Amino acid sequence: MRVLVVTDAWRPQVNGVVRTIEQLVTHAPTYGAEIVLLTPQAFRTAPLPTYPEIRLALARAAVVGGMIDAAKVDHIHISTEGPLGLAARRACLRRGLAFTTSYHTRFPEYVRRRMPIPERWTYAWLRRFHNAGDGMMVATDSLARDLAGRGFERLMRCTRGVDADRFRPRPGVDVFGLPRPVFLYVGRIATEKNIEGFLSLDLPGSKVVVGDGPSRAALAAAFPAARFTGSLDGEALAEAYSSAEVFVFPSRTDTFGIVILEALASGLPVAAFPVTGPIDVLSGSGAGAGALNEDLRAAALAALEIPKEKARAVALQHGWSEAARMFVENVRTVMARRAKRLTA
Repeated sequence: MRVLVVTDAWRPQVNGVVRTIEQLVTHAPTYGAEIVLLTPQAFRTAPLPTYPEIRLALARAAVVGGMIDAAKVDHIHISTEGPLGLAARRACLRRGLAFTTSYHTRFPEYVRRRMPIPERWTYAWLRRFHNAGDGMMVATDSLARDLAGRGFERLMRCTRGVDADRFRPRPGVDVFGLPRPVFLYVGRIATEKNIEGFLSLDLPGSKVVVGDGPSRAALAAAFPAARFTGSLDGEALAEAYSSAEVFVFPSRTDTFGIVILEALASGLPVAAFPVTGPIDVLSGSGAGAGALNEDLRAAALAALEIPKEKARAVALQHGWSEAARMFVENVRTVMARRAKRLTA
């Protein structure tokens, strides 16, 4: 089975969408699926306003439709709602092709942080985008419940994972050389991530921010005591996790937060708000690996008391292979439904 994954988010971007698709390409063949990619690399691009690090494909539906035809795939999955995803959606609808989508990002909340656009308007647009497909994949149960309550249809679960061999405790590693304890944030540095909420906390020791984005310069100027490393990847990122005591996840708008799993796998307890993503990973079988509290400072201090072994044990429950299996099974389910309708 060949599956075309269409994504506006791709290298050199470093984010959860890119990492998820990279792992899908690696692990889906185990379950009988070859992943073919359609990314902005095939098009001329333009910088996203207010976020020039992200470049958007200048894609037309007719051109994308021709590329879909030439790919000769069994199914199309549209991973993002950007220009390339919109063009692919339009091409599929014109051709009567089945397609699934993913809900990776809470765009209504993100847009509202930047412009005076009511969230309900953006949710209405997203409903129209996703409900036209044959299934929408979401990472967590709490997100599925929230979106179902907003009128999204045909929701399908598809989890996220972590490379627990790369991200692991590394006793004796200290790449920062800062006063301890070290409280760490990893991710995009943008207004919707609420990083200032972390940096404003009155905590002992040191704060470190790993990542890049449009808010980095302003935050670095406002919080000179914090260490900003820029983007890290591979072994450098893994060593950064291992050099901290607590991972602080201040976002209220993420749909999952793969960095949470990377931190846990590295033996870092997590401090976060009790919202979608953290609450899904750190409740139930994940309880005890982190601290959830509307008072983020209290959560960060409580996380200091959590054994590293407990954090690591929770991460080991989340492998990328299982995420790929769920994706492939979702695609097969949609294909079977489509075939049944056509032969009815």
